[in-house]
Amino acid sequence: MQPKHNPQLVPLAKQLRKEMTREEQHLWYDFLRSYPVRFSRQKVLGKYIADFYSAKAKLVIELDGSQHYEDRNARKDADRTAFLEGYGLKVIRISNIEVNRNFRGVCEYIDAAVRQSLNQLR
Repeated sequence: MQPKHNPQLVPLAKQLRKEMTREEQHLWYDFLRSYPVRFSRQKVLGKYIADFYSAKAKLVIELDGSQHYEDRNARKDADRTAFLEGYGLKVIRISNIEVNRNFRGVCEYIDAAVRQSLNQLR
């Protein structure tokens, strides 16, 4: 297994933080940034950069645009999820459409996932 931190991806992660999508900005600034359990954005984890990551909850949140639903990209996402789960992380995927149409529901879903993860870690 690869080391969890990959310094070669740090410059790209920094760039992605500066160029977050509208949905990533909305979730970060309007929910995760002030959430009681700490999240990082654009976190390098092995050979991938996770959209949002909580070390305490061992949780990765991936926001998916329409390109993620194409067959080729869906397979890549499955490989990515399996890789991250290999570190003992739970990965949840949320579509950009859900962030835009049901933001409150997305926040409630994330909150439930964090609580469930923290309860399993006890």
